[in-house]
Amino acid sequence: MLGQADVRATLDAVKADDAQVVRDQIRLCQVPAPPFHEAARAQAMKSAFEQAGLSNVRLDRVGNVIGGRPGVAGKPHLVVAAHLDTVFPEGTDLRVTRSGARLKGPGIGDNCRGLAVLLALARALGRGRVQLRGSITFVADVGEEGLGDLRGMRELFAVTLKGQVDQFVSIDGAGLFLTTGGVGSHRYRVTFSGPGGHSYAAFGTPNPIQAMGRVITKISQMQVPGQPKTTFSVGRVGGGTSVNAIPSECWMEVDLRSTGAAELAALTAKFDEAIEAGVREENARWTSAERVTVKKALVGERPAARTPDDSMIVQTARRASRALGLSVAENESSTDANIPMQLKIPAVTIGAGGTGAGQHTAGETFDTTDAWRGTQYALLLAIALAR
Repeated sequence: MLGQADVRATLDAVKADDAQVVRDQIRLCQVPAPPFHEAARAQAMKSAFEQAGLSNVRLDRVGNVIGGRPGVAGKPHLVVAAHLDTVFPEGTDLRVTRSGARLKGPGIGDNCRGLAVLLALARALGRGRVQLRGSITFVADVGEEGLGDLRGMRELFAVTLKGQVDQFVSIDGAGLFLTTGGVGSHRYRVTFSGPGGHSYAAFGTPNPIQAMGRVITKISQMQVPGQPKTTFSVGRVGGGTSVNAIPSECWMEVDLRSTGAAELAALTAKFDEAIEAGVREENARWTSAERVTVKKALVGERPAARTPDDSMIVQTARRASRALGLSVAENESSTDANIPMQLKIPAVTIGAGGTGAGQHTAGETFDTTDAWRGTQYALLLAIALAR
């Protein structure tokens, strides 16, 4: 393909367009898209899709922005997506600063770079140099981060484009990588409750925070396999009334992950045992008839899945990186591709080029040096899959 004049010209064009890609990256990053409130950035992407000449540009019922580039035959149907949302709450200062090739701002790499590359592909293919047999749908989706729980992808594959997608590529974050394994996760909010009381006068009453502390200790001691990689983390805790009050309620949020479905199920069972044992020990510690109780709520669930190494989409992604002389590391991660992977739809996630640091922090940075290589990689892969 690289020897074909139309493909070569299109790849050269996106390299020449790199300054515009970076401008888009900065502009989009300064439009807020906190969890569950991506509407402002969605409108910015909708306008950009329209300006790029995509057809049937629209928002679906959960807020995904969708636009099409029809092919000659319509098949295969490829979806290329990048997520809109960030991990940062409303009110975060989103100003982007630039020093030479280095950009700094919350979300500048994850995933404003992905959105900018998505737009670059839409513009490049709209110039008409490359004729495609298959159609491409471009999607800027909601709900990829945190407790968004991939709600944009769930809607896309269950409703908006149900039964219509042959292949899927997600563009997510800085760097050059190829994700073929979807890390599954179970996320829980666990609430501990008790009668509470004065820290001195009611001493001897079981304490919900102390029960939670016992549970956290047991979680920290859980043994997990190294392969497939399996992890756990207590990410947030809260509760209590005052330093001199036995709390009546407290809570924790816990993230359990694995690339293996069986291993994730086994880890969840250990987690349940830790909760039961910690609460039981706290209640047994005191002679009071009062008891600490616990409720566990599943607040996020992502499927563990994988696209086989010998699948056409993985082989094509590898060939595209070799053709461009790129060193592309392969990994496993939790991305939008988890959903199509679970549905056995050929799917991968790729990096958008450049170099990033400080992901999910207010000090996130992105180095634009040779970032156009990531745009070319995404473009060549999309052309190959749609041809």
